[in-house]
Amino acid sequence: MSGAHATRTRGARARDTRALAPRDRTADTARAPSAAKDPKPDLAKGPKPDLATEITASLVVFLVALPLCIGVAVASGVPAELGIISGVIGGLVVGAARGSTLQVSGPAAGLAALVAETVLEHGVAMLGVIVLFSGLLQIVLGLVKLGRFFQAISLAVVQGMLAGIGLPLMFSQAYPAMDAKAPGTPIENMAGIPGLLADTFADPQALIAAGLGVVTVVLSILWKKAPGPVKRIPAALVAVGIGIAVAAIPGVGIRTLQVGNLLASVDVPGPEQFAGLADAGIITAILTFTVIASAESLFTAAAVDRMHDGPRTRYNPELIAQGAGNTVAGLLGALPVTAVVARSSANVQAGAKTRLSRTLHGLWLLAFALLLPQVLALIPISVLAGVLIHSGWKLFAPEEFPKIWRQDRGEFAVMTVTTVVIVATALLEGVLIGLAAGIVLAAIRMSQTVIRQHLEEDTAKVVMAGNATFLRLPQVIEALESAAQSGRPRIRLDLTGVTHLDHACRSQVEQFTTQQRGKGLRVELLMPGTTSPPPPAPDLAPPPRHPHPDPDRPLPPEQDWRPPPPETARATPPDPGRPPTTPTPGPTAEWFYLDTTPMPDDFAQRYAEEYAPGHAGR
Repeated sequence: MSGAHATRTRGARARDTRALAPRDRTADTARAPSAAKDPKPDLAKGPKPDLATEITASLVVFLVALPLCIGVAVASGVPAELGIISGVIGGLVVGAARGSTLQVSGPAAGLAALVAETVLEHGVAMLGVIVLFSGLLQIVLGLVKLGRFFQAISLAVVQGMLAGIGLPLMFSQAYPAMDAKAPGTPIENMAGIPGLLADTFADPQALIAAGLGVVTVVLSILWKKAPGPVKRIPAALVAVGIGIAVAAIPGVGIRTLQVGNLLASVDVPGPEQFAGLADAGIITAILTFTVIASAESLFTAAAVDRMHDGPRTRYNPELIAQGAGNTVAGLLGALPVTAVVARSSANVQAGAKTRLSRTLHGLWLLAFALLLPQVLALIPISVLAGVLIHSGWKLFAPEEFPKIWRQDRGEFAVMTVTTVVIVATALLEGVLIGLAAGIVLAAIRMSQTVIRQHLEEDTAKVVMAGNATFLRLPQVIEALESAAQSGRPRIRLDLTGVTHLDHACRSQVEQFTTQQRGKGLRVELLMPGTTSPPPPAPDLAPPPRHPHPDPDRPLPPEQDWRPPPPETARATPPDPGRPPTTPTPGPTAEWFYLDTTPMPDDFAQRYAEEYAPGHAGR
């Protein structure tokens, strides 16, 4: 940009700033403490609660949460009571805290596979310590205001992570849906499906269980098409009712839920468990739980905010609230707590407006588990597995793959890599590799360097624009070498259009310039940020300009020809009554750092041979 142009731009910006100043002062006045006297309500505090609506919404959320809490606990390989305790904590602790208004927390299906793997490796007793310190770390992250950081993650990685959680969840729950036990890893579970089907068709009781699981999945998918008053009843609750009825038929011997005493299941970590913090595997598990639980909660918050027009989520307080919930859950030896989309959407659709509904749902969970534990023992395991299979299908979201393929092939690759690595290895490794793939994709796309080359009669010109990073170094080297091999005595390198020139490319350009000047070529270099030529030294005044030489006649060695500058770049003749000023280049001017190296002695002969009529290199 020319100097004059830049001055005009700065002046325009200054005028714009002055024009906006009165409005800014008005806005500041409106935000002053005196504005609190304004009778208008403060929308940030949210609407006044309608007690009847909030209670109704809390009952709806309770009915959705109950089978999910139990199903997630069973899928995680821990007693069902621990899932209920985490659901109570998600309501009474996280639900009462500030942050989000309408999203509901509890044990999440997305963490079931991770919890099961952790319990298998370290035992149920160590789960409390891991969840406890994950909660403390979440609180620290919220206090240092890193809640927003979790939004700076590629959407392709997020979708790949959810798909990588949902796919293994479906295959792992296919076994309890048919009253069987899953072999182990996701790959083993997938490979064992043909044998599972064969065993199921050979066992009538397993076939009944599988039928209940299928009915549960079908109800979960089709229930939203039911008539208005009917579909207010959660599909999972309807499936549980059908399952209890079928299990009560004489001669049916399918597996049902085994529930113990809720208070007796509380297992506070002791010194032996805290001593396990010296294990590197425990530290890795803590970090994994922290990252995944935080990301899932804050991603859910963004999704829930799009479902309603009430107060928006405050991410740092919400992260602190989730940390407080996990801290309490860890002290009680329960499952980790995250925000859950299924419960949150049910809360919004039921008409909730405040935190009261999600807090009350935790109270209903506690009362049900304490007063009616015998009802839980009637629920078939296959029904709960069917609920989780449907949750896994929604997490997997197969329709997202062709959608992102049409939108962006690079993001599709990142999403697919994340999903495949999670299924093949583990959740943490998959997320880290997905993040790395997303960063590499962004770096490649940000390193878009446009390189143009053209030859003039005695000059090879290279013009570069964009971001010149080490990723584009091969193209830069190729362009420079092509200019050097053109046979022209002069090389012009114009890098003014480069917005970012990293160390690797800068070193290559400077090294090329030094080498070519050492060979006797004249290299004129304009680096990024240059808007005017450097003032010439007193003893190195530019030589006079000459008309374009006749191609048929050699140019004398003592003459240095350069094309005259555009009219816009000519300096205005000095006014005798005014002090001298530095010439200002126009918007079309091209300035170069001129190479003051003298022309070689044989330049005239080489130039004549190069540009003689009929010469092959002309």
